[in-house]
Amino acid sequence: MLSWRVVVPFVLTGCIWGSTWFVITGQIDGMPAAWSVAYRFALATPALFCVALAMRRRLRLTQREHVLALGVGLAQFSGNFLFVYHSELYITSGIVAVMFALLMVPNAIFARIFLGERVPGGFIAGSAVAIAGVSLLLMHEWNAAPVAETGGDVALGIALAVGGILAASIANVVQANRTGRGVPMVSLLAWAMLYGTIFDFAFAAATAGPPPLPSGTVYWAGIAFLALLGSVVTFPLHYNLVREIGAGRTAYNGIVTVSVAMLLSTLFEEYRWTWLTASGMALALLGMVLALRSRRVKSVQVQQSGRMRPEAAEE
Repeated sequence: MLSWRVVVPFVLTGCIWGSTWFVITGQIDGMPAAWSVAYRFALATPALFCVALAMRRRLRLTQREHVLALGVGLAQFSGNFLFVYHSELYITSGIVAVMFALLMVPNAIFARIFLGERVPGGFIAGSAVAIAGVSLLLMHEWNAAPVAETGGDVALGIALAVGGILAASIANVVQANRTGRGVPMVSLLAWAMLYGTIFDFAFAAATAGPPPLPSGTVYWAGIAFLALLGSVVTFPLHYNLVREIGAGRTAYNGIVTVSVAMLLSTLFEEYRWTWLTASGMALALLGMVLALRSRRVKSVQVQQSGRMRPEAAEE
């Protein structure tokens, strides 16, 4: 765990993903959110194909694998990001990041329903603590925007964020089926991103009109950061971590992500801390640790008993 091969990508992915939530706010300031999503993946897609080629992963997929990539692309690179970008029009980016830390909950539920995976009791208890903490943070958002003025917008932002969480969770579970396990991850992501980008352009044109072309360098620098660092660089680092230390331990960089996101919201979005928000953040982080630790310990116990498939030992 203390090797530079683990520490560097662990911290780097957490910090990059933590900062993307704030960078997104600059992409939706006076710019249609749908077009910002489309531009981001228009740049990220060819770069990810180049990564797949550099890693010598096969890019030729079967028909079933293309269907899977289409489903993952529509859920992950269209539904998820379209929901997220629009949600940040109404609620603080750091809060959206904290909400997405609860992605492990629908992941576990859908994996139980569709893949038959068991959910440990400790994971349920930890998730309940994390949900309570996030609820306190959302309560603060609501109180900071009275219903008479913008409270309804806050509710819309929360609903959109929940939609993004569910879309991302569906993508996670879908790619974990038997067909998905037979495709190199970077190849599946490249094709999925291509299909998602095509839909993003169609959606943006249908809902936001002709594509605008901002002239500001800050906007395009943000696009480059989100596309290359936030989408292309971090995915190979993340999945290399999964191979090095397992998905259970890798998931702990979500705590780094949340911490960075909330720090940036405090510094640049004038997020105000109160006893309510501090308590909520503490509960959210504690619940994440308890839930993730429960899943890791459970995996080790089952692996030792000889009843776990090799690939399942890193969940």
